[in-house]
Amino acid sequence: MPKQKLPTFKDFLDEFPDDDACLEHLMRTRYGERHDCQGCGKLAHYYRIKKRQQYACEHCGFQVAPKAGTPFEKSRTSLHSWFFAMFLFCASRNGVAAKELERQLGVTYKTAWRMARLIREYMGEIDGSDPLGGKGGPIVEADKAFIGGVDKGAKDPVGDKSIVLGMAERGGNVMTWIIPHRGRKAIRPVIKHFVKPGTHINTDEAKAFYNLDDFGFRHSTINHAKKEYARGDTHTNTIEGFWNLFKGAYRGTYVHMSPKYLPVYLGEFEYRWNLRKQPHLMLPILLQAFSRPVRRAPSSLKAGQSVA
Repeated sequence: MPKQKLPTFKDFLDEFPDDDACLEHLMRTRYGERHDCQGCGKLAHYYRIKKRQQYACEHCGFQVAPKAGTPFEKSRTSLHSWFFAMFLFCASRNGVAAKELERQLGVTYKTAWRMARLIREYMGEIDGSDPLGGKGGPIVEADKAFIGGVDKGAKDPVGDKSIVLGMAERGGNVMTWIIPHRGRKAIRPVIKHFVKPGTHINTDEAKAFYNLDDFGFRHSTINHAKKEYARGDTHTNTIEGFWNLFKGAYRGTYVHMSPKYLPVYLGEFEYRWNLRKQPHLMLPILLQAFSRPVRRAPSSLKAGQSVA
């Protein structure tokens, strides 16, 4: 079966030539062809109201606004521009800077930055956080990365950088979590929360990963200090590949990511990585995200905090 590819710009324009096509898609995605009317209670088809971005019940005229409850609701930017921006995010491998959106859409930088932030948030929220691995399942690789800040040399390799723990299931999904420090007390609870018991975990020999066997995992390590990068099935090349992709985009596309918004950038790249084998679904899934409640992390798992 041939691999499905991302839609081209021509494909995008064929499906969404103007604002009306985008609004119709949003309406049918969120409400379906027919749904129970909140006004009369009957199963109804809704018809577009001429010269308004609203639809009315065929029986009683009760109106719904497809953009309500979405980032588009109070935006003065056209719906077609929003859809095109989401297309760019899905079509890009290295991310889309707000400056690029400014140029492509002809909007102000402030508008472009806000659009980019909201799209990243939705990409991360749709992706979710289902546990990885499992007994007899694929190997999960875990590794830390230091993002942003200033490199202060060997005496203080972390400095003011953000510390991110990455966990990648071979052949499957990747998950990232910002941790307050690089010690065991920050790392172990996150792994226990997001990786299923009995999973075979591969890490490097950092002390923070010691004795994961004591928590119901099968743990193998690779010694990078001795230039050992693979020993049979023992390696962390998958998660390191994700870090290389993310850091390359940091340097080449974004230049700077503030610690405050680092989680949404990570969510953006998780979304692309996790759908890498089904790139043709990236845009449809993103465009359908507004039809259901958004999954958010529990209040006890806020970025920057360790998992209880």
